[in-house]
Amino acid sequence: MRTLGIDPGSHITGYGIVDSEKGRLFHVCDGSIVTAPKKTLTLRLNSIFDNIQKVIDEFEPSAVVVEEIFYAKNARSAIMLGHARGVAMLCAARHGLPVFEYTPMKIKQAVVGYGNATKEQVQKMVKALLKMDSMPKPDAADALAAAICHIHHHKANFKSQISNLAL
Repeated sequence: MRTLGIDPGSHITGYGIVDSEKGRLFHVCDGSIVTAPKKTLTLRLNSIFDNIQKVIDEFEPSAVVVEEIFYAKNARSAIMLGHARGVAMLCAARHGLPVFEYTPMKIKQAVVGYGNATKEQVQKMVKALLKMDSMPKPDAADALAAAICHIHHHKANFKSQISNLAL
């Protein structure tokens, strides 16, 4: 299974692709889509869409994972995040890919074992789990963590479904 994780943001959108084969995880790619802060929101969202589309076209994931919106103190930030999430989800839908969502807490729990883990802890665990040579950038690490979370969740659901069939 090849999974594209996306950590949406209107200024920086992280992405990361993880393969899963026979219970092992493999790092495929990761990066950050950095938009120019002086450009209009429309142009920044278009840049996010174009870049996610390039990643999907090049690496052909079978699923896309996007972090759910968390409750933010700043309503404007939450709205901007919602725009970036929507663009990522639209891009996945245009490619016919299923989109899955997990809360930041659930993602951290799946990767670090602690739902309130720091960004640094997530980076270190992602690096270790994927046997990466260098530390991924924070936004890319969050995206890779989302992909890892989905792979673990998908595997657990699959085993549960098989167990139910045996009954």
